[in-house]
Amino acid sequence: MKNALISVSDKTGIVEFAQGLIDAGYSIISTGGTYKKLEDAGLKVTEIDEVTGFPEILDGRVKTLHPKVHAGLLAKRSNKQHMETLKELNINTIDLVCVNLYPFKETISKENVELPDAIEQIDIGGPSMLRSASKNFESVYVVVDKDDYNSVLDEINNGTEDEVAFRQKLAAKAFRHTAEYDGIISNYLTNIADIEFPETKTIPLEFKQSLRYGENSHQKAAFYKNSMATDYSIASAKQLHGKELSYNNIRDADAAIKIVSDFEEPCVVALKHMNPCGIGIDDNDIYEAWKKAYAADKISIFGGIIVVNREVDEKIAEEMHKIFLEIVIAPSFTDKALEILESKKNIRLMTLDFSKAKQADKFEYTSVLGGMLIQERDTVIDSPDDFEVVTEKQPTEEEKKALLFAQKVVKHVKSNAITVTTTDMTLGIGAGQMNRIGSAKIAIEEAEENDNIKKPFVMGSDAFFPMDDCVQFAAEHGITAIIQPGGSIHDQDSIDMANKYGIAMVCTGRRHFKH
Repeated sequence: MKNALISVSDKTGIVEFAQGLIDAGYSIISTGGTYKKLEDAGLKVTEIDEVTGFPEILDGRVKTLHPKVHAGLLAKRSNKQHMETLKELNINTIDLVCVNLYPFKETISKENVELPDAIEQIDIGGPSMLRSASKNFESVYVVVDKDDYNSVLDEINNGTEDEVAFRQKLAAKAFRHTAEYDGIISNYLTNIADIEFPETKTIPLEFKQSLRYGENSHQKAAFYKNSMATDYSIASAKQLHGKELSYNNIRDADAAIKIVSDFEEPCVVALKHMNPCGIGIDDNDIYEAWKKAYAADKISIFGGIIVVNREVDEKIAEEMHKIFLEIVIAPSFTDKALEILESKKNIRLMTLDFSKAKQADKFEYTSVLGGMLIQERDTVIDSPDDFEVVTEKQPTEEEKKALLFAQKVVKHVKSNAITVTTTDMTLGIGAGQMNRIGSAKIAIEEAEENDNIKKPFVMGSDAFFPMDDCVQFAAEHGITAIIQPGGSIHDQDSIDMANKYGIAMVCTGRRHFKH
């Protein structure tokens, strides 16, 4: 008779699976709570200590860590010496292992979990059995996923042309399972130890969905989420309506929620191709913020991503309905707003917990051939208290407010980045040019075409001016104040140009370059 060892934390479907194994001629061995579950269901089951001849000890910490378990798993059935050793030591083979591990991830996901509670959910015996069974997959089935119960029973009962290949796939899944499990544990303990850049880094990811294609139609792609994804992430957002997100949708939406997280006041961000095309804020009214974001660039918003950090109501929904939008993300939608927006079949409507924005991932990852770059996200909000006025002209209070807004926006624009804004809306954005004057011209020319130009009319730059041409162009086109990091060997040239034209210049001492 073949033997199956079953020890699971998630007991969904386990009674039916065990019964199926018994019907297929397997004898069932089990442990602890799983043993009780199967016995209470009326199944014939052998407790693990009857096999090992050794009791479970240390509050269950030691129960399957025994030679009679691991020899039964690891013995090569085709090796005569291995099988003779088992016979001499009265050890039976174990031909199937069904294990899912202690709920460590679920435990540390709870608020205010204490370290001792987390430690108790580190499974030792489970991963050991899975590794032993997986190493000997030619002879042993290893099952870690309840979704595989039926296919395993079907394989046992009906067989395929290549049974070993089937078991190999199960073994590969088991190793992926233990690798993810160990990765979550190692990251948790590493974070507690406050080690930011350890000598090795494991990023456990879970498959979320297949994508029709990647950045372009000839590229294959899939969406994986971090196994410990924060609540404030696209991976955690809830889609209420519309077709599935594409690769580019996901990247754009991710960029948009990062921008809006910098604003506490009612804010609307319109984004296109990883760059904001319009941002509007208001002291009290989200509808007014929407009007400003839309007015900032009525052309580029077409087919864009919209993030609203307040509830979308009927009034905003009616305005959104008039244009083509790919995605709208908000904390919530009123029933009437949903009714209006859902009349468009393909628009994606998503909700996100904006209250968790400050708990978003601290680090961001960028892949390169042969490796990965890891850096802290740029979450710094510059304070006017740290600004240095370097020109003869001092900015007015309104200009200070506009400069702070321009500074918040410019750090989210692809470099070289220039923003032209007033106090509460963007007027022109220059992004991704190979030289700064190119971005300045784009931003200012776009602003001048905007019907909403109003004072103050200010400019922000993500990095210093290597020459004074941007300052001269800005002054000649009505800019009244500029904010920039400073730090160039030619800073004085730019300051002199600002003084020549009588505009205020503020230096922050901090660059916000974004490639």
